[in-house]
Amino acid sequence: MAMYLTITATASRASCRAFSFSAPPARISSFSGAVARRSHVPRTTRRFSTETRTEETIASSTSTEEEEVVANLQSPFLRIMRDRGFLFQCTNLSELDEILLANQNSSFTATTEEGTNQAVSAYLGFDATADSLHVGSLLQIMILRHYQKCGHRPIVLIGGGTSKVGDPTGKDESRVLLSDEAIARNMAGISKVFEKFLTFANSEDVGAGGGKASDAIMVNNDEWLNELRYLQFLRDYGTHFTINRMLSFESVKQRLSREAPFSFLEFNYMILQAYDFLELNRRYGARLQLGGSDQWGNMISGVELGRRVDGVSLFALTAPLITTSDGKKMGKTAGGAVWLNGDKLSEYDYWQFWRNTSDEDVIRFLKLFTELPLEEIEVMEGWKGADINKAKVVLADEATALLHGRECLDAIHQTVDTMFKSGGGNGSASTESLNRIYVTQEDLSDGSGVKIIDLFVRLGLASSKKEARRLIQGGGAKLNEEKVEDENAVVTEADFGEGKEVTLRAGKKRAGVVELN
Repeated sequence: MAMYLTITATASRASCRAFSFSAPPARISSFSGAVARRSHVPRTTRRFSTETRTEETIASSTSTEEEEVVANLQSPFLRIMRDRGFLFQCTNLSELDEILLANQNSSFTATTEEGTNQAVSAYLGFDATADSLHVGSLLQIMILRHYQKCGHRPIVLIGGGTSKVGDPTGKDESRVLLSDEAIARNMAGISKVFEKFLTFANSEDVGAGGGKASDAIMVNNDEWLNELRYLQFLRDYGTHFTINRMLSFESVKQRLSREAPFSFLEFNYMILQAYDFLELNRRYGARLQLGGSDQWGNMISGVELGRRVDGVSLFALTAPLITTSDGKKMGKTAGGAVWLNGDKLSEYDYWQFWRNTSDEDVIRFLKLFTELPLEEIEVMEGWKGADINKAKVVLADEATALLHGRECLDAIHQTVDTMFKSGGGNGSASTESLNRIYVTQEDLSDGSGVKIIDLFVRLGLASSKKEARRLIQGGGAKLNEEKVEDENAVVTEADFGEGKEVTLRAGKKRAGVVELN
């Protein structure tokens, strides 16, 4: 019987009640809970449902036992997941806790004389649907980072194969099918960011069995999915999936309830994701799959497939889907996606995204997106009024340092101090950390110049020309320190004067540079 929890969060300890539901996942003993330890929201009760829930009855005889499992976790990784707000659902939590505790040691090499104390391999998948991940994926990357720092091996799975199908989870309609060339380009783009958060084994260490047991590896599921023979795959694995069960998952129900058709191609995504887990266990010994709570049904399918086909005990652990306090999805702003690749979003704009965090979210985001000790964050929880802005600067500094390096912070602070705090009207403002685009003499030589709304869009200060026009009409657009009044205005060579750049500003905190080449 699967056990599911309602967690009551307090500043000192997370307590919980256990519930049992009929029709649990077949033969899966799972623990589905969320530790909502947010001491800035004291004594908040949050209930989290499962995709196979049909009725709810209080199982008081087991509530104390399950409460103690959560409260008395021993492995450092699971304690971090609990205390910082990452833990949402997990299969066989107590067993996973024992395995992680018994097999953690980042100083052990991949092969030891005793063959024990090996790091436990866990994977997390990222499909190549764009040429950069955005900040919505950062929660999962932080989980992998914590996992490695606790002495275990993270496997970054790039979905070169599954990107050819498209994950239907949470989508109103089918994804646009990508060409092989586009997928390859996207894979190259998203792969770069992981090296900033994880330590990877080099090819020599992997081949020689050297390196640390916790060294990360990156693999592409196209290696095995592209080689599958359709009829043989159906005969070997199709019998382990039932349409009845697949239709019971909430993610599938939501998609079927929408007007856009749910294609058979997309319906197969769940099977391919489950097979990934089996293949990763066979090739790399992966025991744990990590992911967002919207992937729970697919992940459970992988756990079950491993047990049925190979008789292995696998685990799944999810984190909650993160939204801001006003209910918006994490990773998007009025100016578009908050990309993680520096060539798509400047270091300054990334810093400014975190600086603009709402008062209600800052403590929660400090726990999730920085590595500051919880004791320091708890001190900031007591800050009120203007002091909460200091916590936002700490959040922006720490999150930006993780992605872009701490050395970029001086330039960002200088830009903020000279351009925004002092108004930047003396011509001495630093623009080093601002996003910039380039125009040539040829662009300006005919005297007609370049439309200013096009420059706002190219700089990412507006997501569209329509938005740029609204910005101008609302009085929020500036060229250097002059308000832009005309939405048909152009930038000409005369605007550059004796310098080689002009600054465009959108509102009080967003700016970019147009440089003359």
